[in-house]
Amino acid sequence: MKQLISLLLFTCAMATMPAQAQTRYISDNLFTYMHNGPSTQYRITGSVNAGTKVDLLETNRETGFSKVRDNRGRTGWVNSDFVSPQVGLKVRFPALEKELTEVKAQLEEALESGDEKTASLQNSLKLRNEQISDLETQNGQLNEQLMTSQAEIRELRARLDTQKDDLLMRWFTYGGMVAGGGLLFGLVLPHLIPRRRKRNNGWA
Repeated sequence: MKQLISLLLFTCAMATMPAQAQTRYISDNLFTYMHNGPSTQYRITGSVNAGTKVDLLETNRETGFSKVRDNRGRTGWVNSDFVSPQVGLKVRFPALEKELTEVKAQLEEALESGDEKTASLQNSLKLRNEQISDLETQNGQLNEQLMTSQAEIRELRARLDTQKDDLLMRWFTYGGMVAGGGLLFGLVLPHLIPRRRKRNNGWA
């Protein structure tokens, strides 16, 4: 008999135990009253501030009240309209502010990094333009030097050709003079050498 009574008491206790608690938050009013029953007709046992994290123990759909346990361990019923699965603004706002600050910092860092990269690219482009300008100047100078050298080469070749012609003409002149001198010498020489007289006996 005692075992039967114990079994009945255990069954009743299990039946009256609420389901596994679910995490909820009191919505963004200043506070909401906590009653000791599932309606406003029950006595107020306290209040729960907005944004407070609570454990949802039970919901009475007929009266629209939910049984919760707050962070101080108190248990009571509150209006279900004030129970939300989302964190209240009172808790979310500082987190959002922190996230906004971090995003702003990252954005500024990205902008600074972008400015540094842009400045680096601009400097690199400036250096490349200066190098190209220097190369173009050097190329122009080399072209001028090449044209001057080509003009000097043409002038030297012309002078060389003239000297060859002068040398050839000189040799022709010298040859003519030698030939003319030889011819003249050949004509004058017989007159310069005295002739030997012939003897009367026919002997020399």
